[in-house]
Amino acid sequence: QVQLVESGGGLVQTGGSLRLSCAASGRTFSNYAMGWFRQAPGKEREFVAAISRSGYSMNYADSVKGRFTISRDNAKNTVYLQTNSLKPEDTAVYYCAATTRVLTTIMGRDYDYWGQGTQVTVSS
Repeated sequence: QVQLVESGGGLVQTGGSLRLSCAASGRTFSNYAMGWFRQAPGKEREFVAAISRSGYSMNYADSVKGRFTISRDNAKNTVYLQTNSLKPEDTAVYYCAATTRVLTTIMGRDYDYWGQGTQVTVSS
């Protein structure tokens, strides 16, 4: 079992930034590729970003490329999502997730563990 706890969400104005964190416990963190997903009210959950076990490979949804950066610190068992130039359409609950797959994946069904989410609200 892996426990994931997100933090760092909040209310921010358009153009602002937030740094989301996801702290993992329970198993060897470096054995898991990690992802961030989000779900806005009335919408399906969507992929945001993913990072490989080593941290050397990342991929992003087109909607956040150039604005968001995923990173991880395996010594601290934490994955981060730096969100810049936020837009009202970025408003959602953001979830981190862990997968035992070797490669990064954008599919939510490939992830084995999920956090409880952190709310990000961007005001116009």
